[in-house]
Amino acid sequence: MFALLIEPLRQAVAEEGYTHPTPIQEQAIPHLLEGRDLLGCAQTGTGKTAAFVLPMLQHLDAEGKAAMRRHPRAIILTPTRELAAQIGDSIAAYGRHLGITHTVIFGGVGQQPQVSAMKRGVHIVVATPGRLLDLMQQGVVILDRIGIFVLDEADRMLDMGFIHDVRRVIEKLPRERHSLFFSATIQPPVVALAKTLVRDPVHVTVSPDKPTVEKIGQKVMFVDRVDKIRLLTSLLGDERMGKVLVFTRTKYGANKVTKKLLSAHIPAVAIHGNKAQTVRTRALEGFRNGEVRALVATDIAARGLDVHGITHVINFDLPVESEVYVHRVGRTARAGAGGNAISFCSAEERDALRSIERFIRKRVPVDGTHAWHSDAARDATGAAARPAPRVPRPPRGAYRVPRTGPRRRRHG
Repeated sequence: MFALLIEPLRQAVAEEGYTHPTPIQEQAIPHLLEGRDLLGCAQTGTGKTAAFVLPMLQHLDAEGKAAMRRHPRAIILTPTRELAAQIGDSIAAYGRHLGITHTVIFGGVGQQPQVSAMKRGVHIVVATPGRLLDLMQQGVVILDRIGIFVLDEADRMLDMGFIHDVRRVIEKLPRERHSLFFSATIQPPVVALAKTLVRDPVHVTVSPDKPTVEKIGQKVMFVDRVDKIRLLTSLLGDERMGKVLVFTRTKYGANKVTKKLLSAHIPAVAIHGNKAQTVRTRALEGFRNGEVRALVATDIAARGLDVHGITHVINFDLPVESEVYVHRVGRTARAGAGGNAISFCSAEERDALRSIERFIRKRVPVDGTHAWHSDAARDATGAAARPAPRVPRPPRGAYRVPRTGPRRRRHG
């Protein structure tokens, strides 16, 4: 399938170390090279970024048009800053032998470098909705020349409340365009949005009946809530654990866990929505280059975070939504590699674990060998599953309720 690509792209793909396409690349790239609209359903870690970036670069190279000031030729809309930055890195890597230019637009940082890039002219814009709309209103970005539009992580866009922003962007696009729509799940609201975007699309679905990556080794450790940090510290004391991504439910929890790990001399850093973009970028870079062993994150990093070599994902707190579990553990076992996912489960989280197991249609194996194993957490059942306690019937008349209305006369 890579043989369909022009030589500069084949060379870049080889330099990135890829020799065989992933299933979504194999299914999508030939249709996209033909200019077909596409509706793709693919779980995280399937290689879908390359599936749309490579054909986009080939189309733009074939056009041979110079970049225009303020008027990009292609736009990729993503829900998070991290994902936008990573797509930008992919464009730079695959397009290194081409003359295609791009910029990444997102909030949380000063807009002047983004404004300057648009005034110079770029072929491709990768953007999050909020900052893109700001620059559109300022006249810095004009979408009337867009030939290729990609909406990535559409279900995440809806979850984060970006639906109105997305529709406002779509309204400004030319009617004649090449549209690509990607989502990890295809729910009714996602389908409704897709119908407004793609025309006669090719449908590409990768492993719809396998919501978890098969090569991930999953296990659950039952532990009392107060013992979680000691269990985590103990696990990270094993040097065989390489890059470890730890998920917490709250920003406060991420900061607290990070502080505890640092006090145990374990290099760790937190990443969440309250962190400035520059801080988040430095944290990710430290994690990528190995300076930081443990990245402690809220679910802002559950999608879009693409770091090679994550050996373990640890759910310090189980997510409330079962689907989030899939996105979390999918941060390991990327591009066909193996990986491990460990979930801590306290008594209060047993219902969440049962929901996850129903969602992934399998039992998560239990590891009860650790020093903080909790029988109370293992045996806990949700309130809905407990039989109602048997209450002795009170003596007749013990709780007689006085009548408030007129006594009815008996006949008979």
